[in-house]
Formats: sequence, C-alpha cells, structure tokens
Amino acid sequence: MAAPSCHFHFTVHKVSRHVITRSFISCSMQPSQSNIKVVINGAAKEIGRAAVIAVTRARGMEVAGAVDSHFVGEDIGKLCDMEEPLEIPIINDLTMVLGSISQSKETGVVVDFTDHSTVYDNVKQATAFGMRSVVYVPRIKPDTVGALSAFCDKASMGCLIAPTLSIGSILLQQAAITASFHYSNVEIVESRANPIDFPSMDAVQISKNLSDLGQIYNREDISTDVAARGQVLGEDGVRVHSMVLPGLPSSTTVYFSGPGEVYSIKHDITDVQSLMPGLLLAIRKVIRLKVNQFQ
Repeated sequence: MAAPSCHFHFTVHKVSRHVITRSFISCSMQPSQSNIKVVINGAAKEIGRAAVIAVTRARGMEVAGAVDSHFVGEDIGKLCDMEEPLEIPIINDLTMVLGSISQSKETGVVVDFTDHSTVYDNVKQATAFGMRSVVYVPRIKPDTVGALSAFCDKASMGCLIAPTLSIGSILLQQAAITASFHYSNVEIVESRANPIDFPSMDAVQISKNLSDLGQIYNREDISTDVAARGQVLGEDGVRVHSMVLPGLPSSTTVYFSGPGEVYSIKHDITDVQSLMPGLLLAIRKVIRLKVNQFQ
C-alpha cells in the first residue's frame, strides 16, 4: 500500500553529525514500510493460537504462516476463534512456508513452540531461508543452545532462545538477584497444573542467576540429601520444590531469610496471554540481532 511521505527541510543546526542546509518541503508517494512476516511453528497449541492472535493485532507484524502436525488444512484464524478467517491454512511443512516468504524478500521471523528434539533443525531451516528465530520450548538442553549459538554465529543470523516470555518472571529474576546480596538463605517453590518440565526453566534460570554471583547459600543445610528437601540446582545450595496439582496456577516463589525475617517474591501466571507482550518484544528484538542470544 502506498502512503504519502512528506519531508521537511530547514536551515538549522542540531546536536548531531548531520547539518540540514536546504529549506523546502516535498511530498511524494512511497510504499509504506512492510510488516514483519511471522511464522508460528506449533500454531495449533494453546500458546501458538494465542501468538497468532497477538501477532495479528500487533502493529508492524503479521502472521505469514502456521505450521503444525495437528488440524492440518484448517484456517488458523478459525481455529483461534477470530471474527474473520486469516486465509492461512495450517500445514505440516515448515520448508514450504519459509520458501514462499523468502521469495518475497521480506523480513521474516519464525516463532518456535515445538519440541527440544526438533528445534535445532527448525532453526537451521529458518536460517537457510534468511529468517530469524525466536525459540520458546521446554527442556531445551544446554548442548542444543551451544550448537545453535555456534551455527547462528557462523551464519551471522540472529536467534533468541527464551527461557521465559513472561515479563513478570523476568522482573522476579531481577528482584531475586537484588535480594541475594542481602540474604544467605534461599529456596524456590514452584507449582504447575501439569507434571511437565520440572524443575521449570524459570526455576533453573533463577538458580543460575544466583549461582553466577558466586555466593554459597543455605550453608547450614547444604549437606542434607533427604529427598523431601527438594532438588539442589548447581553447587551453591539453591533448592527447588515443585508441586503438581490440577487447578494450580503456574507459580514461582523465591523465599529468602535472614535473622528475624523472611522475604518472599512471588509470580503467578494464570493465562497464556501473559506471555504475549514478551513474545512481541522478542520478535522485534531478534530482527536486530546478528548472533544467538539466550535471554
């Protein structure tokens, strides 16, 4: 779509490297900036459907493909209960979608919600077609992250691997780091409705952040190996207790204690919609990256 573009030029000096010396106004019809073409891999999942709706509503991006092994052939808009169909059928062939977008030579991002066993090949395919990737999959292994980092660095192509897409979770992690300088005892308690991904990526990331500070926690309890005391992540004494009960929200609480006080930080996720603002930020960020990042 073409849109009028007006340029105002004045003889002024600004605090910058450029000095404007001409004085006139010109208007011309120029094509508007194209949207980021987003492919949702794992589109039929709950998080995939939420991503389709979020991307459709977001400014500056659009859904260009929906990939999944379920509901093949169905319109992704109808599957997401949108008012209007998107006229984008779900297909089970990532290469076909990537090929059609690469021919248009537009900026593209593949959002991967699939599985840790397939994510490496998916990112390789996206990179081969000149597209960036945002990866959010459970139980992704450090070896896979390392392999993706090396591959994307060699290809000079951005890839963002997100342990979480929740802004609230990131804020909790930052608060935990701040608190760790003031307390020497810490434990993590998390809950999920379904018995998957334990300890969660959130708990692992929080533990890693605290471990990187070089402090040893829970000195009086670090030698305890009773199973009921929870799993120790790393060698710094950070324990994680995971509860699984149907109906529980996805919750993470970090408890710190010192003489005479307990300080707790809690974050609950009650709906997958909470991940969408973070996803949109990741999509916008990854197009500016030239190397792999683990956020």
